[in-house]
Formats: sequence, C-alpha cells, structure tokens
Amino acid sequence: MRFRSRERQPGRGERRLPLRKSLLGRLLAVSALVAACSVAATAWLAVQTTSGAIKQEQGQNLTDDARIYHALLGRAATHPQWDGVEPAVRALARKYGRRIALTTQSRAPIADSATEKTPPALPPQPSAVVDPLSADSALTPATEQSGGDPADRIDPRAVGPFRLPAAEGAQLQKTADRVVSCLREYGLASDILRTPSGRPRIQVVGNDIDRIEGTRCPLDALDEPTRSERAALATLNKLADACLDRQGRAGVRLGLDLSWKRDTEARPVPRQAAESGVLPAPGEPAPVVRGPAGSLEDRAIASCVGTARREQLGSYVSSPALLFIGDPDSTTVPGFDLSPANTARIAGAAALVLALTVGASLLAATRLVRPLRALTGAAQRMKDGETTAPVAVTADNEIGRLAAAFNDMSAHRARLETQRRAMVSDVAHELRTPLSNIRGWLEAAEDGLADPDPAFVSSLLEEAVQLQHIIDDLQDLAEADAGALRLHPEPVRIDELLGQVAAAHQARAETAGVTLTVSVPGGTPALTADPVRLRQAVGNLVSNALRHTGPGGTVTLCARGSDGGDEVAVEVADTGSGIPADDLPYVFDRFWRAEKSRSRRTGGSGLGLAIARKLAEGHGGSAEAASTEGQGSVFTLRLPVSPRLPGRREAPGNADTPITAI
Repeated sequence: MRFRSRERQPGRGERRLPLRKSLLGRLLAVSALVAACSVAATAWLAVQTTSGAIKQEQGQNLTDDARIYHALLGRAATHPQWDGVEPAVRALARKYGRRIALTTQSRAPIADSATEKTPPALPPQPSAVVDPLSADSALTPATEQSGGDPADRIDPRAVGPFRLPAAEGAQLQKTADRVVSCLREYGLASDILRTPSGRPRIQVVGNDIDRIEGTRCPLDALDEPTRSERAALATLNKLADACLDRQGRAGVRLGLDLSWKRDTEARPVPRQAAESGVLPAPGEPAPVVRGPAGSLEDRAIASCVGTARREQLGSYVSSPALLFIGDPDSTTVPGFDLSPANTARIAGAAALVLALTVGASLLAATRLVRPLRALTGAAQRMKDGETTAPVAVTADNEIGRLAAAFNDMSAHRARLETQRRAMVSDVAHELRTPLSNIRGWLEAAEDGLADPDPAFVSSLLEEAVQLQHIIDDLQDLAEADAGALRLHPEPVRIDELLGQVAAAHQARAETAGVTLTVSVPGGTPALTADPVRLRQAVGNLVSNALRHTGPGGTVTLCARGSDGGDEVAVEVADTGSGIPADDLPYVFDRFWRAEKSRSRRTGGSGLGLAIARKLAEGHGGSAEAASTEGQGSVFTLRLPVSPRLPGRREAPGNADTPITAI
C-alpha cells in the first residue's frame, strides 16, 4: 500500500546540512572524482597506446607465436628440405592474422606470407630460429621436448631412421593390443599411445607400476627393436662410440630408450618414464637422466649420445631457418599526432563525459536523498510527540524497504503507547478498588459508623490480601520481563503435580458446585521444571476455569506426551461459558477480562493468564487457548521434557535459571 505524506518545511530541529556535509554533496563529489579519474585514465591510456611508432616486437601474441613456431618446427622435423612450405606458411598467417616469413641463416628467402610484390623489409632480429635439432625452450614446453628432459633440445618429432615402416608398425600394434587385453584381465586399465616414430606405447591408468610387475602379460614383446630400428640403433651406436673414442673413453651399448651398458653395468629405465606411468617405449628416443647428480663419465656419455643423435638426424630434418613474425602488412604503425586539434577533441570529449556523469549522479542522488529527508522529518515529528503520518513507499528497493520498516516501527510504537496507557489505567483501576474499600471502612470506623469487630477486621484483611495479590502478580510479571525471575528446575512427575493443584483447589470447586478431575494416561514422560512455578501456572489456569464454570460443570486437568516424546501438553478444560472468537487472541494479555465492566463479581485481576504464559515461556514452552462460546474452553501449556530454559549461564553449583524477557 502506498502512502502520501505532505512536504514539510524545515522546522525546529530540522536544520539543513551544508552541501559539503550532506549525502547529496558527497555523492556528487565522489561521482565527479570517479568520472575525472576515469576520463584521465582513459586519455592517458589512449595517448600511451597511440602515440609514437610501435616498434617491431618478437611475437605480438606469445601464445599464437608459440603455436606458429611449434607447427613449423614439426614440419622441419619430418621433412629434409623446406621445399613446399609456402602453403603451410600462408595458412598459418591467415589463421593467426600475422605476417610469417622464413629465411635461411644467410637471410635468403624461403617463404613469406606477405602478398605485396615488394614485401616490407624484415626486422633486424628474427623472432626465433626453427631448428628441430636445437628447439627453443622458451617456445616449446618441456613436456613436448624429447623425453620431457629440458636439457635435450631435439624435437621429439625428429625420429629420422627410427620411423617404422607400415608393416612393422602394424605388427607392433597387434602386440600392444594383446598386452592391453592381458592387463585388462588383471584389472589394470591402460591405453595405447602412438609415438612420432610409429611405435606404440602402453600407458597404465593410475600409475600402478607395482601391479604390472606381478602380471604375466607379454610386456617384453614390445622391448625388442624391429629390423629397421636395429639398423638405425647400430648406426647411432657407432657415432656415439666414435665420439667417446676421441675422448679416450670406452664405448657403450645403447638401447632404444637411449640407456646404455658400460662394461657390466646397465643403466636403468629413465626415472621420468617410470613416474609418469608410461612403460618404456623402445624405438622412441628418450634421454638418460642426467644433471648435477650424475658422474663425470655419465655426462660425457650423454653428451656424445646427443652429438651422435644430431649427426644421425641431420640428413632427415630441414636445415635451420630464421622465423620472422610480425604485423600482417608492415612492421610499424603510425603514431597518433597530438596536435592542438586532437588535443581539443580529447578535452571536449572528457568535458562531455564529466558533465553527463555529474548530471546523472545529481539526478540519482536527488532521488536517493528525497525519501531520506522524508524519513528524517517523520522521525523528528515522532520525537516531538506529534502524530506521524506514514512515509510514502514509492519503490521496492533498499530505501523503500527502509521506509516500510519505519512505517511498521511507527505503527508498532503507537500500539505500544496505547497499550502502555491502557495498562497504567488498568493498574490504577485494580489498585484503586481495594484501597478505596480499605479507606472507606477505616473512615467509617473513625467516624464511629463501624465497629472494629472481627467481621470488620476480616473485611479489611480480605481487601489487603487482594491488594497484595495484585502487587505480587505485577512483581512476577516485572521480574519475568526483566529476566530476573529465577527457576529451580528439577525432575517433576506431572501426575503428582496435577494432583497437588487439584487438591489445593478442591475446596473452592466444591463450594462452586464444580467437579474437578485429573486424568494422566500411563507412559506420560517426566519433566525437568520448577515445580513451584509450574504449580503456579497450572493453578492460575484452574482458578480461571473455576471462575467461569457454573454449578454442575466440570474442570478437567490432563497431561499427555507428544508423538516424538520430547514434549508434554498440560491441559485445563472446562465446561463453562466459553470465550467469543473475537476475544480469544487477547486472553493472555495483561488486565484483559471478558467482562468489560471490570466487575469484581467474578474476581480476578486479569493477570493470571499472562503470568501462566510467561512461566510456560520461561520453561522453553508455550501457552495457547481454544474455546467454543457456550460450551467451554481448553487452555494448554506445552512444555519440553528436556529443559530449554533461556537465559545466562550461572556459576557452577547455582541451579537458578533466569527467565529472559520475551
């Protein structure tokens, strides 16, 4: 629902803030500062990126340049000449939008993607050198280098004479299929990887190398080199022995994985292959582990093996070529001229952006501040004690929800004020009646109109007891509201407690001609509660039921456990006059009585039910009422079996538990 509130001029206590201190001024200042910084940063970036000549860079995009280099390196590793590379260069240039040129080391053209008849001059420094026997580690990940060893710069696609003929590759593929099928029977999942040489490799899923050793699968069938591999390995061994002989060292016997045997010692399978879960792949060059931890002899052998590989592969790969990667059409881009005209355009655009930003911020800030001012005015009127009209809720946003919450708070405050005034009036009325009676009797005695006989004293005592009862009830409620009413929980048998309450009210029930009964079925769980306060709560309900039940009626006290066994419901049912449906929500309010005349004919101060509910809530439970007018009422206290008493924790040894104000 929308409410409209009239505009109110600033009055007492509503002094307008200076613009520099107001929310509107701060929003404008912040928006202007942000806009100015944004414009300045944008102008600075534009000048920095467009002023001067853009120099030739080696690889405008490192990822694309690395892919171009990797593609051309693979081509060089599998072809002995650069002949026919022109289409591949043009295709890469179209794919990545770059100019790509290849030249010999003497800068003789090999291929160029430039379409001009006279292409622009190449920069003085190449982007990279395409040499499959000495790959650039900055452009080739270590995992794509030979064997995964960063020290071996030979491209793994350069296999030369180790490339298997089709027949040998097919035979090894069949063997690999048999090995995979065998491993599968042992519960080991594995895949077949195809290496650049065409030799299959077995990769076990999960790196479970230990379990492989216990199988009977023909793993050794893939260890033996083929006919073509034996010939290539023999040539490589001769080249390596020749290198070692020149250094005065003994020759070695190389394996397909480039491990070697020296005298009686055999080098193990490279550690990288074992840890990766890939079985040794004969025929696939993989360097022996070497580094600072290796011996001088090992490093010398490894060096000669590397030299022999490059010598053997030299005739199978393309010669080194210079790679140039740049812009598609030229090597430079003209700068942005900061002439007075261009500077004026930049300043004008910046001023326009700043003006638009400030204008939009002013509009938004005004719409934001207007409801806040309305809330401030309404709060000030509430403080001054004036009647506050609801603030207009114009939108469902943070400010609108704040206004709605303020309206709810204002309405709740008005209801509380009305209740407070009614309570003060009720308290005055309840205290005035016994005090007026006491004063009247005492004045009559003073004037000699009444004799201070036992009947006189008994009447005064009855009024004093009634007055004390009201004061005690008010004190209990005040302590409950302040969290100072303490409970002393202990195990309580609910059937015994209800019997005690019935016995205490039996005489009054007989006087009123009302039958008072107790019904507690077997299996009702025991409670942990304050027996004194619980008897007080149930007694208040019984007193109320006896007060509204005529002669011949019945008041029944019963208790039953819940289905889950964690709660006990204590009911006080009567066959009295009942409560109208419109009055039922207010039966637990303080000083509320169905008899609006507040006559004492039926007794009661209107606090008994309120105290019963407070005591039930203090035990962690609740109180509720149901009634049918003319048939009777049922008041129920729902109490947890285990104590859920709210309040602060007492020191050890003190079992008192305060009731928290609700």
